[in-house]
Formats: sequence, structure tokens, C-alpha cells
Amino acid sequence: MTDDIDVTTELVYATSRSSGAGGQHVNKVETKVEARFNITASSLLTPYQKGRLLDVLSPKLVDDGSSISLYCQATRSQLKNKILVTKMLNELINQSLEEQKVRVPTRKPRAVVMKILKDKVIKGQRKSLRGNLKHRRDDLQ
Repeated sequence: MTDDIDVTTELVYATSRSSGAGGQHVNKVETKVEARFNITASSLLTPYQKGRLLDVLSPKLVDDGSSISLYCQATRSQLKNKILVTKMLNELINQSLEEQKVRVPTRKPRAVVMKILKDKVIKGQRKSLRGNLKHRRDDLQ
């Protein structure tokens, strides 16, 4: 397990006006906060971590494919939105750096397979007993 990386020192913030409800307040105050993190220019990450982030986060990358950008406009406070977007970005980066366990394929035991087949035969026999007598199978008598 990797240690959590805190990229707060390398984030670049930008603010803008939020959309949505808020009355006159929303037209005056820039509460929407956008945080941008340049992966390739980071001094906190090793070359392996940079490559992994570029690979895992490739659909979410902006600019020339080297930066990740998130925004938050959940609250009417710029400071709270800044804290939230910083937390979101840190979590995204740390989750992307975690190595996923390789799944080891397993097989069903032979007894389980035999039980499944036996149950299928019993269910088929039960269904064939329903309905008209002349349409029943002869092998059940």
C-alpha cells in the first residue's frame, strides 16, 4: 500500500461565478472553485507514479493531456468549496495510485457442478408434470 500523497502545495486554483440558485448573491460572488494539478510538472511524484496517473486518468486529463482539473460549487462559500475540491483531487490521485489486486480465477468444485446439473433435471421434471397428461414425457413414468 502506498502512502497518501498530498498535492495541495502544487494545485493552481481559479474562481468563477457559480450557477444555480442563490438569488442576487450568486451574481456578485465568485464561489465556484476550480483546482488544476499538472501531473508531468509535479515534483512530488516519481516517474512511475506520473506514468500511472497519466494512464489511469487519461479520460479526465485536460490541456495537452498532462493536467487534471476538478471544480466544486456545492456551497455558497469559496473557502468551503476550495477545501472540498482539494479533498476530491487528493482522493482521486491517491485512488488512482493504488494497485488493484489481480483476480485469481477459480473453478467450481466437481460436486457443486454435479448438484447444479441434478437440480436442473429435477426442475425440468417438475415442469414437465404440469399441463395436460397427453403432453407429458414418457420417460418419467
